[in-house]
Amino acid sequence: MISRASLCRPAQLNVRRQCLLQPSRFRGLATPASGSFSYETGDVGGVKFASRDLAGPTTTLAVVAKAGTRYQILPGFADGLEQFAFKATYKRSSLRITRESELLGAELSSYHSRENLVIGAKFMRDDLPYFVELLGEVISKTKYTRHELQEEVLPIIKLNQKALLGKTLDLAINSAHGVAFHRGLGTPLHPSSSTPMTKYLNENDLEAYSKAAYAKPNFAVVANGVEHSELSKWVGEFFTDSPDAAPSDVPAIDMTPSKYYGGEERIAHDAGNSMILAFPGSSSFTGQSYKPEISVLASLLGGQSSIKWSPGFSLLSKATEAYPGAHIMTTHAAYSDAGLLCISITGSSNQVRDASKDVVKALKKVAAGEVSKEEIKKAIATAKFKALESGQNIAAGLELTGAGLVQEGKAHQIDEVGKGIDGVTEDQVKKAAKALLDGKATVSAVGDLYVLPFAGEIGLNV
Repeated sequence: MISRASLCRPAQLNVRRQCLLQPSRFRGLATPASGSFSYETGDVGGVKFASRDLAGPTTTLAVVAKAGTRYQILPGFADGLEQFAFKATYKRSSLRITRESELLGAELSSYHSRENLVIGAKFMRDDLPYFVELLGEVISKTKYTRHELQEEVLPIIKLNQKALLGKTLDLAINSAHGVAFHRGLGTPLHPSSSTPMTKYLNENDLEAYSKAAYAKPNFAVVANGVEHSELSKWVGEFFTDSPDAAPSDVPAIDMTPSKYYGGEERIAHDAGNSMILAFPGSSSFTGQSYKPEISVLASLLGGQSSIKWSPGFSLLSKATEAYPGAHIMTTHAAYSDAGLLCISITGSSNQVRDASKDVVKALKKVAAGEVSKEEIKKAIATAKFKALESGQNIAAGLELTGAGLVQEGKAHQIDEVGKGIDGVTEDQVKKAAKALLDGKATVSAVGDLYVLPFAGEIGLNV
């Protein structure tokens, strides 16, 4: 059996030599380097990185690239890069990567969102050099081969397309983003089955695009459970092969700022019923158009209780108690320069229709100031908890921090997010609700269109 030491020897040789020349030092894991959940940031050789030294024996490491569906130059390219992660490189076969990672007890993952592609690994803290080297290799030395594309990557993408067909809520969310933003953020998270993807997706173009997606200005390295100086050292050593800029022969990634349009789309479907009532929201904390009152408004509207045996304090949970067959939830999708406040309603067509009317009434109630100070106070507390919990969550925190570094050059600091939400006033929430109603809404209905209402029938402007 290959030992852990032999796997990590190429990356750790320098460290071991240094240890022979100086007294041994043992660092306990009882307390992190800092009592804060804030990230330390840095730049080495043009590569941005951030770390948070949380106590514990494991480390989570990720490369966050600005290569989600918003920025893909052709359909399916974000999915293609995601699926090719940890395939064969010019240094190791995919089998070797798998076996070495298994021997080290690690977890490897990759996924994409609308703005980001995240390639990550979880492993024992002492194995940091090996996995920094591996991620650097994945983004700069992956082999984009035709047989892997045809036999492994495309079949997975096609399975995801088929899975999407039966999910009316996912179809409605994709529809709402398309109506709200058109291109860019409006690009579906996964291509639909009718997308002519094979016309565009081939191994040569995907490899050329990867050089732009993984250029140094376009990604950041983020880690939890690691000393900042250690991460800086290994990033500086193993990320030297990434290009300093996108090649001139590759189409430039579209950086056009997001623009909200609004409107309505209706899609017939016999597998269920879903409606999305959406409005322009806030950017992420690191963006230029961050509005903490939108998060508070989302918590005030709510729809789902966080307290067992209680319907909850949120306006929608109270307003829609008469529709037990309808599932209602308010979410806020925050992006680098825009956001979308979404109220989703799923269930039987009749209950979705009736509940949608009460949802609009609840929003008008907020705009008119017909909510108590206690309800606003609860909404602020809930919004703050959700924001801090999301930032503290390792997976979400990695993507938020990496995206912030790439887009705005600053990390997502959850302490500052909490302070911003604490400062929201009742008047700000009221004005935010009124602005949403006065502007153009985005309404997407998927299901029995004979029953599901139009936007105008429930009192929304599109």
